[in-house]
Amino acid sequence: MRRLVSELSLEERHDLLEKLKGQANLSADPLYEGREGKEIPEDFQQQYARLPWYYRLYYFILSVFKSQPPVKIFEDIQVGKLGHEIEVLAPGVYNCQQNFLLGDFCWYTIELKNAARFFYEALDVSVNRDRGSFYAFLGSLEMGDIHRRLQDETDPEQIARTMPGASETEIRQRIFKTMEEAFSEVTQEQRNAMYRNTRSLHCLKELSAFLFDRVIMAFGLAGQGQTCPANVVKDPLLNLNNILFSLREPPPVPLLESLFVFLASEKSGEKNFDMSLEMRGMVNNVENAMAAIRDFNRHIPLTRILRCVYRNLNLSPKQISGGEDWFVVYREYWKRQIEAKYDEFIRTRKHNALHNSFRYFLKGTNLKILDNVVSDTAPDGLPIPEAFALSFLLTFYSAVFMADINKIIRPILIDGDFYKRENRAEFNESYNNLIKLEDDIRHFEMSISPEGDLGKRYFFAKQEMSSLPIKRRKIQIVLDEASRAAGGIIQRVREAMNSMINLLNGILQKDLGGKYDTLGNLAQLSGKAGVFIDGVADSVQKFQQAIQIIDDIGVVENMR
Repeated sequence: MRRLVSELSLEERHDLLEKLKGQANLSADPLYEGREGKEIPEDFQQQYARLPWYYRLYYFILSVFKSQPPVKIFEDIQVGKLGHEIEVLAPGVYNCQQNFLLGDFCWYTIELKNAARFFYEALDVSVNRDRGSFYAFLGSLEMGDIHRRLQDETDPEQIARTMPGASETEIRQRIFKTMEEAFSEVTQEQRNAMYRNTRSLHCLKELSAFLFDRVIMAFGLAGQGQTCPANVVKDPLLNLNNILFSLREPPPVPLLESLFVFLASEKSGEKNFDMSLEMRGMVNNVENAMAAIRDFNRHIPLTRILRCVYRNLNLSPKQISGGEDWFVVYREYWKRQIEAKYDEFIRTRKHNALHNSFRYFLKGTNLKILDNVVSDTAPDGLPIPEAFALSFLLTFYSAVFMADINKIIRPILIDGDFYKRENRAEFNESYNNLIKLEDDIRHFEMSISPEGDLGKRYFFAKQEMSSLPIKRRKIQIVLDEASRAAGGIIQRVREAMNSMINLLNGILQKDLGGKYDTLGNLAQLSGKAGVFIDGVADSVQKFQQAIQIIDDIGVVENMR
């Protein structure tokens, strides 16, 4: 479970879900049973006009004594009747005469808030963090055949084996053709199942994001104990009523299972993590949350209360929209995943080709792998993107620089007579940066070792018992610092090589008027055989090749 959820195979997912099913026995009872009461599809003016003449006469007489229009008196009486029904149906919830919400309403709202809190946390580590990844996991449960095609049949390695000699473009075309075919095979039944899940998910998200405190605090601000003027909170309650009405049925089991898996994955890195215990706890939490939603809907006739508050007897809850875009999100997620897998395939190919190309340059010397960086033999090392370039430079230092180049440029350092002092200073600085390259890399290796500063901080951050987001942030800070240190070494050497190319080319071209001129004692250094001049030219070529390889490595690493 320490791996990303998206990396679990179908078999591993189903094994995990089987464990969940052994823990879960959730009630399938509806969450919202519809206690709206009879809907009146007319306004009060229309209802009044349809009354018998003697009723209208009665209301007219009352209007004379009350100094109110007859329709207003009729409206007050109808709302009062509904208010009385509410008080009989749910005592302690609403006072229609004063238009106040009472203590029981506040209590059930607090319970509903606590229930919604569980879903807020579950959604925060799943769909809110990566909606595409969550939908893909959900899709693996509802559309296993589609998931299998998208995951296995778009694998570039597999396609390359079945299409020997195919170009990268042909492989890519086959991958995305297979992807489109898989999407086209999604059945209507599968679409409906996914929509039910994502719609329920959207309703849970709206419920968890509802501003319960705005309603609850209104009771305290009223200054009259456990009561609240209904008009103060009628708008948010209208929104809440629509959310609860839309969440009529319990969330589908695959949706809850997916939430459980993402929650368990988030906590799996914690010390003393117990899967069975965690699953039981999550099942109990969701059962309690569902029970709290049912209790609120059972004891709070919210639609009837809102009809009184808004003085609108035909007010009814409305379905909220959401979840319709699931296929767009699902499709884009897989497109990104498949694109990333293809890019990694190309990067690996280029990496191998690059490795083979500079074996000749390094005279067949095996690449010196840095200690304490992640590799097949050291999976717990630090993942540093610049490690490959440093390995090349470390090998280059012994196999090429010290073996060949240094034999040519060291005499220039000792005996070279530069016409310009700034050229001498630049040569000295560049030479020093090159000659200490091995020491710089070894010092970096030491810093990322378990005994070094960066290594200690990295391993301490990995073992720290803090929340996963904080833990990841601390690890990333160390990795960023290590990457900057490695990049600094590469940049200094690259600049030194460029300087050497300019300086050595100046010596070869014998241009006294240019920025980089020749040496005053070139003839003495060259001797009669001209071996020295050839060595300088060869050194320039080797520096140019080394810079090109460093740049090629950078391009490959940037493809990650």
